Amino acid sequence: MQRFDLRDLREARARHPELVVEAAGRRTRRPLLGCDGRLLVLAADHPARGALGVGADTSAMADRGELLRRLALCLGCPGVDGVLGTPDILEDLLLLGALDDKVVFVSMNRGGLHGASFELDDRFTAANAETIAAMGFDGGKMLCRIDLTDRGSLDTLEACGRAVTELAGRGLVAMIEPFMSRVEGGRVRNVLSTEAVVRSVAIAAGLGATSARTWLKLPVVEDMEAVTAATTLPTLLLGGDPATAPADTHSRWEKALRLPGVRGMVIGRALLYPPDGSEDVGVGALADLVHPPSAEVELQ
Repeated sequence: MQRFDLRDLREARARHPELVVEAAGRRTRRPLLGCDGRLLVLAADHPARGALGVGADTSAMADRGELLRRLALCLGCPGVDGVLGTPDILEDLLLLGALDDKVVFVSMNRGGLHGASFELDDRFTAANAETIAAMGFDGGKMLCRIDLTDRGSLDTLEACGRAVTELAGRGLVAMIEPFMSRVEGGRVRNVLSTEAVVRSVAIAAGLGATSARTWLKLPVVEDMEAVTAATTLPTLLLGGDPATAPADTHSRWEKALRLPGVRGMVIGRALLYPPDGSEDVGVGALADLVHPPSAEVELQ
């Protein structure tokens, strides 16, 4: 695929900002879930939180044209159902015509900037439920990091609960990404023990006036059977920035994808910026994991 010529995109943004809303109105939509009941969603909301690194490359996601090229390439691959991003990235993709027949989730709280002294203050600085509905997108995603020693986490819980209620009231999915977190050496660390993830699931599932449209986005930890046993809510696995070998990572994902309640994956850096540089090859392998030909979703 050739590199994007971004001149028309930049010209449209400068001279005709109304084209964003027009493109949203023309976009063809699809049901949230297809026949197999599973989803493979690309994640591209990292830059708005100042998190531009992939592995050892601290600025891998800094080039917006290159990020858009990779997103459009992967969105065009069979088995990729949609994308999660902040409004700026999604609007670029809209203007490029890359979101037709795709599920679209919008990231809502990006205020907890990576590495900042206020990183745990995950304020809602991006999309709101009203605009997500007006643009015809499918739902909103929120980060919900909980540090039991930081009273500010109560503000995050309250804001997430309010967002869940507002999204559900408009018939939209609320995708919650919960973590039990702590500050170590001046940096926020997410606790990835099974016990901590189970606890975060229990807290997140209770947010909002209704959980009817709540989905969870969860990391793959050692005992995923215990994690999935902790909730009846639909769950998507978090890809993250794997430190293990690709074969080992895929094996863990494959095992977790078989568990009751797991509906697929939300994956960004590991797929968009693979070590060997072959994005389309990685997409095909992951699509086969999420959408195996004989997939039968267990409604347990």
